[in-house]
Amino acid sequence: MRVEFTVNGERVGLDVEPRRTLADALREDHGLTGTHLGCEHGVCGACTVLVNDEPVRACLMFAVQADGCSVTTVEGLAAEDGALHPLQEAFVAHHGLQCGFCTPGMLISALHLLRQHAEPDRETIRAEMSGNICRCTGYGSIVDAIQAAARAGVTPPAGPSGAG
Repeated sequence: MRVEFTVNGERVGLDVEPRRTLADALREDHGLTGTHLGCEHGVCGACTVLVNDEPVRACLMFAVQADGCSVTTVEGLAAEDGALHPLQEAFVAHHGLQCGFCTPGMLISALHLLRQHAEPDRETIRAEMSGNICRCTGYGSIVDAIQAAARAGVTPPAGPSGAG
């Protein structure tokens, strides 16, 4: 089937089998390998992307379901010149990543969180990020990074392309 959607502000057309997941289409068909596959059961959150500005487990969504939608992946956070998004900078500054496997899903979930809550407290951050698993036990640093990004006011509302 032919699907067309916008990924990080770029219109994309792909021919996919109806059973192809959005994660596989993004990674294998479009070359955006930042969307990580962990559990492939929707539990770990490593594959989280935004679809029409809402967090979605890309391993559970079929690519055909994204037809006509706007998709934001972790690759869409950095500026065109490669400069890190301020949220990414906060994760680096506050050691919010260790092995980095969960980081793309964490960043996308944090982006959505900050769009919903401009000044979240630690409890809100923990609750909102609870669907993302970090096996390196980096949760304290992740919460610190998200709070720092919120204090810096680095996350504007979602735009029409879904990129922030």
